[in-house]
Amino acid sequence: MSKPIPLPERRRVLSTLGGAAALALAAPFVITPRRAFAAGKMVLVSWGGSYRNSVETALVKPFQQEFGVEVTVIDTPDLAKVKAQQMTGNIEWDVFDAPGAMGANGSKAGFWEPIDPALYDTKDNLIGAKKDLAPFYMFTGGIGWDPAKFGPGKAPRNFAEYWDVQKFPGLRTFRNRPSETLEAALLADGVAPSKLYPLDIDRAFKSLERIKPHVGKWVDETPQSIALLERGEVNFSYVYASRVRTQTGGKYAFSFDQTLNGLEYLAVVKGAPNKANAMKFVQFAMRPDRQAALMELLGNLPTSRKALPLMSADARKWMPNMESPNNAILNDEFWADKFDVVSRRFKEWVLA
Repeated sequence: MSKPIPLPERRRVLSTLGGAAALALAAPFVITPRRAFAAGKMVLVSWGGSYRNSVETALVKPFQQEFGVEVTVIDTPDLAKVKAQQMTGNIEWDVFDAPGAMGANGSKAGFWEPIDPALYDTKDNLIGAKKDLAPFYMFTGGIGWDPAKFGPGKAPRNFAEYWDVQKFPGLRTFRNRPSETLEAALLADGVAPSKLYPLDIDRAFKSLERIKPHVGKWVDETPQSIALLERGEVNFSYVYASRVRTQTGGKYAFSFDQTLNGLEYLAVVKGAPNKANAMKFVQFAMRPDRQAALMELLGNLPTSRKALPLMSADARKWMPNMESPNNAILNDEFWADKFDVVSRRFKEWVLA
């Protein structure tokens, strides 16, 4: 593993996009390279910073070498821009790197080309086939702490224990958004991971009422989750396994006893000027060897089961067991429909 991967920009977009809001946002001003319309070219819209460096190292450069296709990488995935391109018919993007609800919103709006299930081994994939999204990888959220302060048996390892402030006293963190936070609340209240959706919103807020006095911080930026632990401002924190591995060098502990797992997708923009190359890139990125190479750098879970044996032992120990019934996968379609209205209620509740 190389170095910590700062993703605050990406997580901030993910936390604020949902439903119609994702389509109504004004597109940010981005200076992009010239459009790659000629044969042998394509445009990938992905995320910046170290994430982009990892994508270029594990995917873009090997793809260019193997197929001779020139790939232009630009920041940042934005559904409002996709909508504008669809409305004008001036399609500039080919492949779109989409977090869960953003990908689902694009599907609802008809922004993506169908993905041929023959492009990748859908039986090997943890998620399987989706009509217009390729399930690319998963990020894993759960409970983290400093083992130097809380030894064996002294830290909560599932969400019911995270709520147990008598047995595990101290301040906690949660994401400052309803997605992931409401799921954790229902798991703490005894809902089985397989029965989470559709979320019982009222029940989730009742569960959150019990833990609210013990919340040290509603976290907006992903790096804060660990920084608050480092500064001793909270005792336990809702964190991402990849962050614990990369941001702390594995110094902090993370419980894989119960996790929440979100998806990242690859989509091909409808009417993409370089559709054939875009599909070829998706197929390439879904290969087990390419997923393994990228996840070594990002620290996330590949959706290809065959990718795991290709990864280092150190990387694999930071991966959840998705066969465990204790782990849940976020439902992107639910949040694509409900994020806006639930987010308003959540923000009002946090401030109350």
